[in-house]
Amino acid sequence: MKKSERRKQILLELKLRPHVRISEFAERFQVSTETVRRDFDTLADDGLISRAHGGASAPAQGHYPGLDERANDRIRERERIGERAARLVQDGDTVMIDSGSTTIQMARALAYLGTSCTVITNSIPVAMTLGSGAPEVILCPGEYQPAESAVVGTDTLDFLGQFNVDRCLIGASGFSEEGLSESVRGFAAVKKMMLQRAANRHLLIDSQKFGRKGLGQAGSLGDIDTIVVDQAPTGHLLTALNDRGVEVLVAE
Repeated sequence: MKKSERRKQILLELKLRPHVRISEFAERFQVSTETVRRDFDTLADDGLISRAHGGASAPAQGHYPGLDERANDRIRERERIGERAARLVQDGDTVMIDSGSTTIQMARALAYLGTSCTVITNSIPVAMTLGSGAPEVILCPGEYQPAESAVVGTDTLDFLGQFNVDRCLIGASGFSEEGLSESVRGFAAVKKMMLQRAANRHLLIDSQKFGRKGLGQAGSLGDIDTIVVDQAPTGHLLTALNDRGVEVLVAE
């Protein structure tokens, strides 16, 4: 059994039971316990499970506002960021866009501009926003998250891993000197994959998220080329960005 199939089975089992053990999956898959431990560690790093002694459980979710709630907060700031980020995309570009309230605003601006490009996304609202315009849209497969109107999981990651794109435009729950982080289950892994597959990597981030840290780390400052913000960062964060050569674009 391929590792992607093993990991799908682990996630499926955790929908049915609160806790699973390494030993039982090693026996079921006919592999070593070390192989299953690596599967568990990878899924935990991606925010899809929580590791426990000898096994794993479904991740504990603290309160984090859903997509609808976030979309109705700081609307004008998100619009400005989205409009500025949309102008980074050129005719003929191949683009990955992840799920989020700010990337939806960017998709609206991109549709308005009529830029002829190809977009790969895990976000249903992004796909719907762009689907009737000039961009060609490819929607990822995966496990549907109703609160986010998006898909995540191993199918999503495997699908994204097939492509090389000109640029990715992603959001994040938090942004600090350590990089970007994410609080929604499965989103950190999607962002990591998009960053890996893109030649130019753009982060769309609201200044209120400066200094915040989400549950899962999605990338370091060295993993991004540009941040698009409503206000310029200051202090240690600005110094860290300058040290790593990250371009700061302030949306006027």
